Amino acid sequence: MNKYYFINKFDTNIIDKQDKQTTIIYRNYNSKTIDQDLILKIKKYCKRRKIKFYLSNHIKLAIKLDLDGAYIPSFNKCKKHLSFTLKKQFSIIGSAHNIKEIKIKEIQNVNKIFLSSVFKKNKNYLGINKFKLISNFTKKKVVALGGISKKNINKLKLLNNSEFAGISYFE
Repeated sequence: MNKYYFINKFDTNIIDKQDKQTTIIYRNYNSKTIDQDLILKIKKYCKRRKIKFYLSNHIKLAIKLDLDGAYIPSFNKCKKHLSFTLKKQFSIIGSAHNIKEIKIKEIQNVNKIFLSSVFKKNKNYLGINKFKLISNFTKKKVVALGGISKKNINKLKLLNNSEFAGISYFE
């Protein structure tokens, strides 16, 4: 089962607990500056642990630093990256909360769409039935996101989905 873990800080103890099917997505929205040295340090550590590493919201930098991929959040509607040259193994993933955002992610040519929130009852809450319904509006691989924990992980089988992303499951 492929898993995607969003981190805001570099903590080797948490990364050490992850298996090879976990992809680390670094998203530091708290800082206005990008610490390239920190990103390279995380990349090196993940590579040593044979874990894929993606950077959130900075596709050009992810390409420059030769990362495994990039993540485009739902609020990012930019299409500049479509003119970039990507290496064959570089992957772009993105998140959406509704059909309109799914269509934007398709235009952005993402490989996978993270659809949220499947379990977390927030303003983007979908639940299982609405998640299944909305995911039918794309041919892209859909990844469950939002509120996934050790208690409800088995409910993912109801989605016929073998991938999920989150934070709380991993901590």
